[in-house]
Amino acid sequence: MPADALGTVHPPAGDSPRIVSLVPSVTELLCALGLAENIVGRTGFCIHPAGIVRGIAKVGGTKDVNIDKIRKLAPTHLVVNIDENEKPTVDALAAFIPHVIVTHPLAPRDNLALYRLLGAIFHARERALQLCEAFEREYALLRAAPKGPPQTMLYCIWKDPWMTVSRDTYIARMMEEIGWRCWAAPGSDARYPVFRWSDEMAAAVDGVLLSTEPYRFTEAHADALERQIGKPVTLVDGEMMSWYGSRAIDGLRYLRALAAGAG
Repeated sequence: MPADALGTVHPPAGDSPRIVSLVPSVTELLCALGLAENIVGRTGFCIHPAGIVRGIAKVGGTKDVNIDKIRKLAPTHLVVNIDENEKPTVDALAAFIPHVIVTHPLAPRDNLALYRLLGAIFHARERALQLCEAFEREYALLRAAPKGPPQTMLYCIWKDPWMTVSRDTYIARMMEEIGWRCWAAPGSDARYPVFRWSDEMAAAVDGVLLSTEPYRFTEAHADALERQIGKPVTLVDGEMMSWYGSRAIDGLRYLRALAAGAG
């Protein structure tokens, strides 16, 4: 059996597992693995696939979880993520949920292990294999695609205050696949550092990427910022850049289109 992000080896689930997912991208992956009817709880941010998750009970957000509501759902399995969920909350849930599966993909190819992990636990190995094969096909196309010159890009996830991502994140590793090096905030070891605009910082980057999530940046934001700093500013689909799981396959295709546009 494969192990989760903490090295925990999980036995195969019983015939009727009851899953609570606190990770939007994993909720979508579980549905892609044919496990939608086993998901008894999700966050309000678990919005894909829309037609399916609409019928699954909401248990709060990724940070503000309703523990009592989850307890009443009597789950056998909880799926969480190191970046997205708070450890004290997970510890409280682990007191009454038998199996806590911890995820933490840090690079695109980590999705292969994630597919295999959930496929093995929940008796969905065949569908997991199909996802692995689809991922490998898209990854091969991405690697073979022409790319532009290496660039240093600032990826923005929030404003007021402005926030970016460190190089030790899934988003940064996605960017690296097309030759975009993530700008790193000087003197900060935070995974999602706050920064201030300056002439020196603007001069250090070749362009800026504004993500559509978690902050809802728009083309209007991109246009205004481009006028302000005098560097190219591109609005990018935050789900395609940051969601692992089954959406990562489309994410690779999206990266290929970004590279083609930048070439």
